[in-house]
Amino acid sequence: MSKEKERAIMQKMVITKQEQVVEREKQTITREKQAVERSKFLMGKIDYINASPVYYGLDHGLVPNWIEMIEGPPAVLNGMIKNRELEISPISSAFYAMNHKELLILPDLSISSQGEVLSVILMTNYPIEELDGKTIILTQDSATSSALVRLIAIQKGIRPNFITGKLRTLEDIPDNIAIPQNIKVSDNIGIQEAISIPNDIGFSQNVCNLTVDAAMIIGDAAMTQPWEKKFKYRIDLGKLWYETTGLPFVFALWVVRRECAISRYNDVKDALELFYESRNQGYIHIDKVIESGAKRLGLDNSYVSRYFELLHCNLDELKIKGLEYFFLSLYENSLLPEKVDIKFLSYNS
Repeated sequence: MSKEKERAIMQKMVITKQEQVVEREKQTITREKQAVERSKFLMGKIDYINASPVYYGLDHGLVPNWIEMIEGPPAVLNGMIKNRELEISPISSAFYAMNHKELLILPDLSISSQGEVLSVILMTNYPIEELDGKTIILTQDSATSSALVRLIAIQKGIRPNFITGKLRTLEDIPDNIAIPQNIKVSDNIGIQEAISIPNDIGFSQNVCNLTVDAAMIIGDAAMTQPWEKKFKYRIDLGKLWYETTGLPFVFALWVVRRECAISRYNDVKDALELFYESRNQGYIHIDKVIESGAKRLGLDNSYVSRYFELLHCNLDELKIKGLEYFFLSLYENSLLPEKVDIKFLSYNS
């Protein structure tokens, strides 16, 4: 090949690279211009480590300036999406069931397990079959796990007393709970019907004192607190569900409000792609996710590594089947007022 031809080829390559740089700069300018033109888009983020793989990329530079992340426990995010304070958020799957007409599920995103999950537990001083008439505190942070405990109770033929409360540390569990006698402590009458732990009642003849026999705990607290100091048995609810049904359990879903899927179509579409890319980066850098989670919770890397092996952040056909069965079981046992019509976001929404 002559030197003239070589120079021509090299010059063409330089021009091509320059054109590519110019094109990338144009795309960057376009994205920045679109970001400026877009109104703020609010997205929820679970404040437990279980969603860390999904948010890894977003936590490491993927969030554009038109998106704002709001962090909180599942129950808080549930309320915010219902009150239209968020456009997209992870929520408790049972909360989706209660509000399915207003929400669409984002495809292929969930927090699920196919067996043991470690972070959703029932701590109890009795085997489940012996909890009839006993008192169970349900965490106020999750509708799904509370619904699952109620469902299990019905299926086991027992009627415990259910009370909701804050369950983050061992100190959150009182030895006894004083309940005014004019308040009916709930049994299996619906997902949301359970009274909260009263404050500052004191002792009087007009209260009944309930001993705490079991507690349902979720999230980071389930793995970090010494619950065995108060309870004899640790029951992993993901494992119990799988042993009973042979199906995965879906604890949380990512959803978008239906009107938002229409009014902010392009934003929702772009946000969904960001989630997929963020999750992809999370699993590419899973060692960093594990190290960060272990440091945050004060746990061994090996324990957190096993935790993320047990957790699934996708939503395949088998998980959807498990979700459908859970919703149907809630309805058939009168824990939901109607059947759930599961609907997913599509680009035709």
